[in-house]
Amino acid sequence: MKLQGRPENHIDKRWSTEDDGMNTSAAQPVNHHADYPGFGGVTGLLAGLVMLLAGRRRARRVGDLASVSETDHVVDVGCGPGNSAKMAARRGASVIGVDPAPVMLRLARTFAGGHPPVTWSHGTVEELPVPDGRATVVWSIATVHHWRNVTAGLAEVQRVLVAGGKFLAVERQVRADATGLASHGWTDDQAQCFAAQCRSAGFDTVRIDRRKCGRHVMWVVQAVRP
Repeated sequence: MKLQGRPENHIDKRWSTEDDGMNTSAAQPVNHHADYPGFGGVTGLLAGLVMLLAGRRRARRVGDLASVSETDHVVDVGCGPGNSAKMAARRGASVIGVDPAPVMLRLARTFAGGHPPVTWSHGTVEELPVPDGRATVVWSIATVHHWRNVTAGLAEVQRVLVAGGKFLAVERQVRADATGLASHGWTDDQAQCFAAQCRSAGFDTVRIDRRKCGRHVMWVVQAVRP
């Protein structure tokens, strides 16, 4: 989901190949789809329904990677129709799902069914509607490439995490020459670049993993708030 927060797109070119040639640079910034128009209307509704059906396996995988349990307070940034948020709630966690698209929040509430309660909130990564130090886990699943401002987003993630809290960013692996919907994700360089940005933002224990999920491969960047 696209997380809209600032009046203007902020594609952080400090992390492009125009800088210092480090291995962590990327030909395109990690938020290379910051100008994506987002989800709304009938198109947004249909997209959300597809996500509901297709995203369950990935949600379970993310919950396993984060080791979510009943002791956790989870913030799902760009929660979409709520697969991952509801999965965390089923595991006993207290969960806040945040998304900028009203249609996604309506779907999340509609299909909550008999799941444990989740707090669904309208918001963006740059201005999370979450108190300071509230979360033990924050994740952003297939959304960082839509963030308007990566620097501001990482600062907000740090703000809402407790000391020792975990942050996970998950993106589909894509080819460098991919276009259209096939380009929504990260190349190897972009995954490395985002890990470098997390370190620069002050996160500890930053690591990158490549995980198989069905017929797709996903990048997982994990970090810890000191």
